[in-house]
Amino acid sequence: MLKVIKLHNDSQLIKQSLKHNRKAQKLLYDKYAPKMLGLCAYYIKDLQQSEEVMLNGFFKVFTKLHQFSNEGSFEGWIRKIMVWESISYLRTKKELTLTNEIENYETIVENEVEQTIAVEDLQLYINELPTGSKVVFNLYVIEGYKHFEIAEMLQISEGTSKTQLSRARKALQKMISNNKKRHHGTT
Repeated sequence: MLKVIKLHNDSQLIKQSLKHNRKAQKLLYDKYAPKMLGLCAYYIKDLQQSEEVMLNGFFKVFTKLHQFSNEGSFEGWIRKIMVWESISYLRTKKELTLTNEIENYETIVENEVEQTIAVEDLQLYINELPTGSKVVFNLYVIEGYKHFEIAEMLQISEGTSKTQLSRARKALQKMISNNKKRHHGTT
């Protein structure tokens, strides 16, 4: 007889998943898969490849579930696995190239843009960035990693991380500015 899982909170689902309860594993997957697919898509443009990376990530989630220490959020733990899977995928496909040149890094003060940009539009702009800049931008801005952590993850210098972030921000500002000009007829 299958055990019915009445509580759908993470800790109960994790306990049951560790006992190889497929229903609990499916419930965890169903709960987090949409968010994790979106996360993988931040790094990988092609939706099928993003889905493949996400599935590989979930394979690791379930094979390493015993390593989750219940410190911090379970979602955060899964996110780290998905980010690492995405970076690993980009490395194997030779799509992640970052120059080690260090420019004079300057902090770009965000312009207070009166026009609000839709999240979907911003994601389209981010997808247009070169892969290296996009990965650093996502790790820094979306995931909240510090430059020293990004440098360690990507095996680059902190200066290269800062340079890539600066390039990404400049490119995004230019894309947004060009889009505003197009929409306001000032091209």
